[in-house]
Amino acid sequence: MTENRSAKSDLRRELIAARRALSPGAAGAAAGALAVRALELPELAEARTVAAYVSVGTEPGTRELLDGLRRAGKRVLLPVLLPDNDLDWAEYEGPGSLAEVAHPGKMRLLEPDGPRLGPEAVTGADAVLLPGLAVDGRGMRLGRGGGSYDRVLARLEQAGAHPALVVLLYDHEVVARVPEEPHDHPVQAVATPSGVRRFAA
Repeated sequence: MTENRSAKSDLRRELIAARRALSPGAAGAAAGALAVRALELPELAEARTVAAYVSVGTEPGTRELLDGLRRAGKRVLLPVLLPDNDLDWAEYEGPGSLAEVAHPGKMRLLEPDGPRLGPEAVTGADAVLLPGLAVDGRGMRLGRGGGSYDRVLARLEQAGAHPALVVLLYDHEVVARVPEEPHDHPVQAVATPSGVRRFAA
């Protein structure tokens, strides 16, 4: 177990360094292509409610995707970080509904300024878009290690909810193997700027 945790840390460092090396132009082009590819996924096309997130820093950009989902008539939920690293949710009402929030010890986040719906709101989503750093051929996702989405996935499981789980990544972040721990959940699909891939259940 400790070995897998250490391997995860090493892989995280390597992938974060690669993201930091991306030029702003390359990151912007990737965000546009990612929105197009993700919107082609039946899991999103058929969803009524999508739990998504606002990308920060060098993450694959999601702003164009969020607006594309709204234009397609989807209800979009966005996370609000709580002091214990759990996530509350609120509806995305467009770019003007996002406020920059400073959380102690973390980078500034853009969060929706509408009414809070509670951590359980995610259980009503038809699809959940997950941030990550990598995914492998089994659909095992490597997160950033903060634990917020581990709680989301555990909450879905406890509620008996089975939304489509889709991770958004750069092309080079689909890797041969991700170290896993018992609490890790596989995703159903990955969307990258060059296309989408589904994983066997």
